Amino acid sequence: MKPRLYIFAKAPAMGKAKTRLAADIGKVHAHRLYRTMLSKVINNVQDPRWDTVIMATPVRAIGTVPEWQGLPQYPQAKGSLSPRLAAAFRGVGPVIVIGTDCPQVTRSDIADGFKSLKKHPAVFGPADDGGFWLMGMRAPVKAEVFDNVRWSHEDTLRDVQANIDGTVHHLRTLIDVDDLKALRALRSLSPRQL
Repeated sequence: MKPRLYIFAKAPAMGKAKTRLAADIGKVHAHRLYRTMLSKVINNVQDPRWDTVIMATPVRAIGTVPEWQGLPQYPQAKGSLSPRLAAAFRGVGPVIVIGTDCPQVTRSDIADGFKSLKKHPAVFGPADDGGFWLMGMRAPVKAEVFDNVRWSHEDTLRDVQANIDGTVHHLRTLIDVDDLKALRALRSLSPRQL
């Protein structure tokens, strides 16, 4: 069985994605940037060495988003991020989950993540805000790994790691583009990204 890369993606509906960024720069500009980030991430990470799957929300968007075409699309589990991640890691084999907030992610990052899972039970790509842009584990994983995690918090990564037995490997730190401050930070490092 091939390793699986799940991309947790929200349909690019005006005003429904990147709401914190939209509060800073407006809905139209945030919508445009989200579509760009969505396309970049999907294009940057596909590779024949692993299966790439869109884990979509909302369910009604499946099959309708141009950026998702050509990839298998399944609905995310219901509830907060904890049950959604638990469902992604319920299967068997090496699994990596990413979102669409880090347009700097590359195919090499994903390959490094899967390579790390040969030696470590878990791998994370830390985000500059205390969270993570990539989580990988050898599935199946107990749902308790996602208990007592403060999501969207400066200690999110620390909370998840505290629930994991064994060594954890870290990839490079990337910028999670959720607001204007993060967008400016990304553009100062990589003006061509967005």
